[in-house]
Amino acid sequence: MSRVKVKNIFADLKVYGKNYMRSPTAVFFVFIFPLILMLIFGSIFSGNGSTTAQLYVQNLDDNSNLSSSFVAVLNQTGIVDVHMVPSTVNLQSYISQNSISAALLIPANFSQSVGSGKAYLTYYDNPSVSTSGVAEQAISFAVQYLNNNISHAHPVIFFSSTSVSTHATSYIDFLIPGLIGLVILTSPMFSMTYLVSSYKRDKIFRQLSLTPLSKQEWFLSKFIWYLMISALSALEIIAVGVFLFHSVISLSFLMIPFILVGVFMFTSLGILAGSVAKSEESASVVGNVITFPMMFLAGTFFPISIMPLWLQAFAHVLPLYYVIDGLNSVTIYANYSSALLDIIVSLVVAAVIFVLSMLKFSWKEE
Repeated sequence: MSRVKVKNIFADLKVYGKNYMRSPTAVFFVFIFPLILMLIFGSIFSGNGSTTAQLYVQNLDDNSNLSSSFVAVLNQTGIVDVHMVPSTVNLQSYISQNSISAALLIPANFSQSVGSGKAYLTYYDNPSVSTSGVAEQAISFAVQYLNNNISHAHPVIFFSSTSVSTHATSYIDFLIPGLIGLVILTSPMFSMTYLVSSYKRDKIFRQLSLTPLSKQEWFLSKFIWYLMISALSALEIIAVGVFLFHSVISLSFLMIPFILVGVFMFTSLGILAGSVAKSEESASVVGNVITFPMMFLAGTFFPISIMPLWLQAFAHVLPLYYVIDGLNSVTIYANYSSALLDIIVSLVVAAVIFVLSMLKFSWKEE
C-alpha cells in the first residue's frame, strides 16, 4: 500500500469541493431540502395525531381481576397496542434501555387501594413523540370506564404523568436527529454513486491512476468533504430547530461519533453502489433502491415503534436506523447503553461496507 500524502488529499478535496459547490442541485439537497422537510413535518406533527400508539404496561398487582380488567379495557380502546413488561424488571430502566415513549405502571397495591377508595397509576410519556397524547387519552378513557363501573363515576382511580426524558421535549426534538441522519445518508450516497459511475464511463479513474493521487487519498478527500458539509448541515438544522421551533434538544459531543461513522459508512456504500452499477442509469436505480427505504423506514420522520412488527424487524437491518437511533439516544433519551450498542453495530457495518467497496472499486482497471 502506498503512503498516504496529506497534500494530495487536500489538493483533490479543493478541486472536488469547488465543483460540488457549483452544483445547485447538490447544494439544494444538503442545505435547503432538510429545512423544507423540517417545516413540513414540524408543522404537521407538532400537534397531537390520531395514530395508534404503542403502550407498555407493567402490572405489579399480581394480575388481579381488577388490574387485568383495566388492561383489557385499554386494549379495547383500539387506539393503543398494549405490550406487557415483565414484573421482575425495573420499569424506568426498561424504558431507558428500550427507548420507550409511553409506559404505564400499575402498582402492587392497586386492587387494595381501589378497595380503600383511592388508587394511583403512573404514566411515563415522551412529549417528543406525537402518539404520546394518544396513549394518554386511552389511559384516561380506561380510568373513567372503571370509575363509572366501580363507584358510579365517583373517582377512585387516578393517574399522573411524568416525562421519560431528562427535559420536556417536542416533536421537533425528535425530528432533528432524523434529519441529520437523512443528510448523512443522502449527500454521500447519491453523489458518490453518480460520481463513481460517471468516472467509470469517462475513464477518469484511469487518468487519475497516472497522477500522484492514490485510491486511498481519493477516498479520504471525499470522506472529509462529506464530513464537513454534513457537519455544517447538522449545525444549520439544529440552529433552525432551536431559533424557529424553540427546540430544547440536548446537544452532546457524543453526536460526533455517529456523524463520523455515518458519513464513512455511506461514502463507502455510495462507492460500492457506483462500482457494481454497469451504467449511470443503473447506478441511479441502485442508489434509489438502497436509499429510499432507509429514508422512510429507519426512524427519520417518526419512531419505528408505531410501525407494524414485521416492518420494525425490517427497520433493524437498515444501517441508517442505528445512526438515527444513536443520535436520538444521546440527544433525547440520555440512553447511553443503547447508544453504545448503536455505535458498535454502526462501526461493524461501516467496516464491512468499506472492505467490500475497496475490493470492488478497482482504481487502475477502471
